[in-house]
Amino acid sequence: MNAECQENNTLLDFDRLLTAVSGLPLVPEGHSGATFTSVVTDSRKVVRGSLFVPLIGEFHDGHDYIPQAIKRGASIVFVAKEEYNRDHELYKSFINKNGISCIVVQNTLAALQNAAAAYVDKFPRLIKVGITGSSGKTTTKELAVSILAQKYRVIYNEGNLNSETGLPLSVFRIRSDSQVGIFEMGMNRHDEIGEIAAVLRPQYAVITNIGTAHIGILGSRENIAAEKKKIFSYINASGAAIIPAADDFADFLASGVQGRVIRYGPNEPESGVAYVADKGFEGSLLKVDGEPVLLRLPGKYNYLNVLAAIALARCLDVTGAEIRSGIRMMAPLAGRGQISHVRLPPESGSSTVRTVTLFEDCYNANPDSLSKTLELCASVRNRKIYVLGDMLELGSVAVAAHAEAGVRAAESEKNTGGMLIFVGREMKTAAESAAKAGADRILYFPGCDDASIEKVVQSILDFTRDGDFILLKGSRGIGLERISGIIKGGSCG
Repeated sequence: MNAECQENNTLLDFDRLLTAVSGLPLVPEGHSGATFTSVVTDSRKVVRGSLFVPLIGEFHDGHDYIPQAIKRGASIVFVAKEEYNRDHELYKSFINKNGISCIVVQNTLAALQNAAAAYVDKFPRLIKVGITGSSGKTTTKELAVSILAQKYRVIYNEGNLNSETGLPLSVFRIRSDSQVGIFEMGMNRHDEIGEIAAVLRPQYAVITNIGTAHIGILGSRENIAAEKKKIFSYINASGAAIIPAADDFADFLASGVQGRVIRYGPNEPESGVAYVADKGFEGSLLKVDGEPVLLRLPGKYNYLNVLAAIALARCLDVTGAEIRSGIRMMAPLAGRGQISHVRLPPESGSSTVRTVTLFEDCYNANPDSLSKTLELCASVRNRKIYVLGDMLELGSVAVAAHAEAGVRAAESEKNTGGMLIFVGREMKTAAESAAKAGADRILYFPGCDDASIEKVVQSILDFTRDGDFILLKGSRGIGLERISGIIKGGSCG
């Protein structure tokens, strides 16, 4: 690729990048600065022409991987000022020997965010949407994407790349033909929503709910609500804040919003949506503008998620027919309410293959989502095996939350002849409370390393018979998805 072509394809020109990050340029002699066509924080993902951003974490310092990034073709590298002052000759040698450009910045994470914000500014006509909430935000985002894609060219963050690093990296996927950008925003510390909202500056924003996820870090639901509300900070008179009407923080969230406030919920008739029937694990039958449509996401709680997505769609003039088409195209996400039928090896002494129903909802867990999942599973008449992993980051409410989880699990599995399996240190309390609530068969595994997961799998295989229902539910950090990988024929690694 010649120099002119590279310049035309660069995400940001060098001078604009320097201004955005308030950086000190270090470039090879005779050069004015490099171009870049991708941005990465993992040196293993560097390709030719990447901007490499070395992040400093609790256990790793990305500066240690700059040589690997250069070897793989990075064209620009951020360097923290403190690190540069410690060994400036090293970085000068990188420039002279490899012909790359370095930019010295005060803080590499802040520089990544500021560069991303400058990149978003290149697209003034882009309709920018932010989505956050204690639970349901990824599902709501995916629903919104599916619906709005019937009318617009939509760009969005894949999976749950919604953090202080994931959101900035995601916005670099915006291109000149993008019409709507829908970006999920998560948090696990104070002011994280504020920081990443400043990157996107959404004109429309959705809050799914104010629950207890990350309450151990934020301290209270009031603090969580105040943090989530920062997503509305950049809404002007032409934009809208989309708020769950029945949430007890709805009035607080609505206060001070500069644009329209749209409240969504089952009792908001102007939505044009009616709930017709719960189809269990097949989903929910709805009517949108009087016409039936099946939402293929199990659990009535997903009704609120689709109402949020529809409220957003109405703001952006999406028709009822387009909304129904988007809903029909939406399928459960991997690990999030995903149903599959799995063939297991025969029991010992038998030649009959066992077929079980596997319900994977192990991408995240908090008291709210676990309660909804167990309520859904209570309707299953087959013998049930629940594998429940720790709900993380609950702080001072962790003991009470896990104790309640044990009781709810016992009630949901009651009288099916099944088994409850609890995984993780916090779930010890759940196992004890389940026993007190009358559960007959309980197993507890304090560890969640690969060896422990192998033992959990073996316990499932030893107990399971044809027709059983297996639930996997736990926080992402516990890694219960490894169980499905093994019983589907994979391995822990």
